[in-house]
Amino acid sequence: MIKTSDILLRQKRELENLNRGKYVARDVVLPELGKNIIKVITGPRRAGKSFFAIHKLSNFGYVNFDDEDIIKVENYDEIIEVIKRLYNNPQALFLDEIQNLEKWELFVNRLQRQGYDLIISGSNANLLSRELSTHLTGRHLNVIVFPFSFKEYLRYYGNEFTTAEKKSRLIEYIRNGGYPEPLIKNLDYKEYLKTLFDSILFKDIVRRYNPRYSKELEGLTNFLISNFSSQISYGKIKKFTEIGSVHTVKKYIGYLEEAFLFFEVKRFSFKVKEQEKANKKIYVIDNGIINAKSFKFSNDIGRLYENIIAVELKKRQMRGELEFFYYQKKYEVDFIVKRNQKLEELIQVCYDIENFDTKEREIRGLLHAAKDLNCENLTIITEEYEDIEQIEWHGIKGRVKYIPLWKWLLK
Repeated sequence: MIKTSDILLRQKRELENLNRGKYVARDVVLPELGKNIIKVITGPRRAGKSFFAIHKLSNFGYVNFDDEDIIKVENYDEIIEVIKRLYNNPQALFLDEIQNLEKWELFVNRLQRQGYDLIISGSNANLLSRELSTHLTGRHLNVIVFPFSFKEYLRYYGNEFTTAEKKSRLIEYIRNGGYPEPLIKNLDYKEYLKTLFDSILFKDIVRRYNPRYSKELEGLTNFLISNFSSQISYGKIKKFTEIGSVHTVKKYIGYLEEAFLFFEVKRFSFKVKEQEKANKKIYVIDNGIINAKSFKFSNDIGRLYENIIAVELKKRQMRGELEFFYYQKKYEVDFIVKRNQKLEELIQVCYDIENFDTKEREIRGLLHAAKDLNCENLTIITEEYEDIEQIEWHGIKGRVKYIPLWKWLLK
């Protein structure tokens, strides 16, 4: 069996090599450093959680539990003793991908009682968010790190851009997404993200949950990618994938959400039961995955726009800034933003606003929803068109703000 000291020495060298790479500043804060409050960094695998953390820390010890050798070590005290020697008795500990360690919460709680400043990370949304209050006895703060936002993507290239250059980079971003490694290392996006997706599916879902319908699970992911930015029915998915029951379909989609591959958005209703019963809309955590995994990359640019906007709203939701839904009554509205118990904004996504019929349809949906929901803040996100218009449809009046996608993303 490999010695614990050899495993951690190898990890230390890997960390030093990682630290030599180009770092792009993230629009995320790691708070309360130096204090006995557990900092929990969650987000998709390979989104840059570790790179973000190590550029915020100093005098810290590091363990990566996404390592088959280290999780075989049964004596956790031995891990800490080796860390003390390798890193000169650090007061801060960064425990990476902690969810892979059996009974990780007992280990973390004990280390906090011993006075360590703890930073832990994980790529499982359920394990490291909803269950935190149950598992961690001490105070903790949650930090979310996603793949690059468009603002961070631009930051990789520099600080000064003309409007034309921003639009050009947006086209790349829509196609490739925001995963840092293929951008910084100039790797093939499609191959990188396909391999990453398949690895997450196996390591974080199949190996962990051992699902009965493991072959059908792959069919489910293909179905969801083909139907991104669309409403989905668990019943139809059951028939398409031949997964045993609607309950199992729902459970499998939950696994995919926990692993940060997809997420659902509920239909808005003032009645919680109606929200739960209605069809959900499905989105992919990064546009690059759509390109990598779809049989044919979508020519529907409007759906790709919508997916990017949904991801941005999801980040803000996970940070506790807002809630968001879609709306469907007589007409559909892409997003309803709710903040502090108030419906704050209605958003439509309309790439081709120059098309009269399309523009009319989007306006009609917004005005009907504005009347039903008593919300006056109406936005249409476009390719290029920018304006504020007073509009009317069959006696319903409203004020609509048009804003290009690149500008909305950089707000």
